[in-house]
Amino acid sequence: MLNDKRVLALIPARGGSKRLPRKNIRLLKGIPLIGWTITAAKQSQYIDEIFISTDDQEILEYAKTLAVWAPELRPAELATDSATSSDVISYTLSKYGNDYDLVVLLQPTSPFRSALHIDEALELLIVNQAEMVASVTHCEHSPLWANTLPANHSLNGFIKTENLKRAQDLPNYYRLNGAIYVFDIEAFLQNGSICYGEKSFAYLMNNEHSIDIDNEYDFWLAEAILRMNNIQD
Repeated sequence: MLNDKRVLALIPARGGSKRLPRKNIRLLKGIPLIGWTITAAKQSQYIDEIFISTDDQEILEYAKTLAVWAPELRPAELATDSATSSDVISYTLSKYGNDYDLVVLLQPTSPFRSALHIDEALELLIVNQAEMVASVTHCEHSPLWANTLPANHSLNGFIKTENLKRAQDLPNYYRLNGAIYVFDIEAFLQNGSICYGEKSFAYLMNNEHSIDIDNEYDFWLAEAILRMNNIQD
């Protein structure tokens, strides 16, 4: 609980993945990937309940071994490639969220997001009287040095003249890292979806904690970082 507001952590974990099959229960340093997020949520000083939304019986059973709330397999329409995070949040809140004021969406593909990150993001929402907080990280490369390519791969006009500068002379850009989304439940339900408006704020995380496992390379990188013990606060 935070400022008399009850906090629900929602961990969405589909069983299927085209780019990295069964990634949510694949072992990372001997722990299923989703286990890293469950542990971080359990260590939060503000989260009152952890809810697992999954379409997969194996994930459901694993969640129950960790004593987290996993009451059902989600409806089939929420387990498709076209189902959005907003759809999952809306369904979960309408059926199970009546006793909560804030919801924290924690995707299991962000294993290096910690309880401290979660708690700081929650505090940021309260301090700013915000409707939503989302975690971001510095862009590893400036988007000003990126563009689309025509069919013949010509670089004519690829970078605007005013952006032909040293990287350190370009402005800082940030990207969503997918690790943490905090919502005021009443505001979310009124908006009906994830909205980035004037009452939305960014919670900054470093690149090392921002790894989002989507493919084999991402998984290899996470393993390499753990082997190097290079996770710094």
